[in-house]
Amino acid sequence: MTYLNSKLVIKGIEIKNRIVMPPMVCFGYTKADGIITQKTIEHYKERAKGGCGLIIIEAACIMIDARLDISQIGIWSDDHIEGFSKLAKACHEYGTKVIVQIHHAGLKLSKKVEGKVLAPSSYQDKNVKAEEINTQEIKEIQEAFVAAAIRAEKAGLDGVELHGAHGYLISQFFSPIVNKREDEYGGSIENRTRFTTEIVGKIRKSTGSNFIIGCRMGCNEPDLASSIEIAKGLEAAGVDLLHISTGFDSDVIPSLPKDLPYNWIVYGGTQIKKAVSVPVIVVNEIKKAEQAKFIIEEGLADFVAIGKSLLVDPAWANKALAGEAIDKCFNCPNCSWFSRDRAKVCPGEKAKR
Repeated sequence: MTYLNSKLVIKGIEIKNRIVMPPMVCFGYTKADGIITQKTIEHYKERAKGGCGLIIIEAACIMIDARLDISQIGIWSDDHIEGFSKLAKACHEYGTKVIVQIHHAGLKLSKKVEGKVLAPSSYQDKNVKAEEINTQEIKEIQEAFVAAAIRAEKAGLDGVELHGAHGYLISQFFSPIVNKREDEYGGSIENRTRFTTEIVGKIRKSTGSNFIIGCRMGCNEPDLASSIEIAKGLEAAGVDLLHISTGFDSDVIPSLPKDLPYNWIVYGGTQIKKAVSVPVIVVNEIKKAEQAKFIIEEGLADFVAIGKSLLVDPAWANKALAGEAIDKCFNCPNCSWFSRDRAKVCPGEKAKR
């Protein structure tokens, strides 16, 4: 049987347990230059010290004019390599492997960022108007993803995760809600996945044989059946690790079995796990050690991602593995951890004081 403390080797890289810190942006930790600060390094170092087997660094933007926020971490320049190198070394000291999520906002470009709002197809709603990406721009963006991956490898990171979830650019290509193209990048599931599978192939050719390429994707893109086919396509293209979350806004969500004590996002991940052979991470509202252990021991997924609970208790992993009490996340509707000024301390933090 596989346990929460079981090791798993991906591309020759041994991950010491099945506990993952998912990417969660810390607004305000980074300045407009996108360079990683000591505050960011300490943030991740604390979670590595706390026992995580794998840390996925928050979304790092591949182009300066494609950011989700003015303070987003950058990986668009060689100037960013040094910060990632320091972060990687800090995590590796504790035996934790670390990859970075690489990202392009697409039509979710921050209004504070100077840049052209782009999407796979022309798109407009009450909040945003986006231009259709032309073929030349597609190639340029793909090469920016590849350059970002090369920088991550130079920094000593163990891999990258393409951000193909939460309605950002890759997710927009996956989604027939946004992607209305009539060329080789639109229409069929294979075509809507092509933008990403080509990136995967280019990264594979440009990085070493033991460099992990992961992809975060939704299980509702726009439905579970389609997402399963997307996952298969990504695996065939060479993706080593799939991280299942939510996609572009869709009203079609998987129906939950009555006996599954998890939400539809976790369920979607367990179903994609059945359809692929690469390791799968499930995420969302997994807070208790018992929940995480059940998922792994029952073979429902290969990894469990612990989000906000790891923000409240950096030692979540060590405590879960040792059977110790874990500081509680109260699941507040507006998580104070993501408040820019952090003036409001979360209840979980207050309880520790």
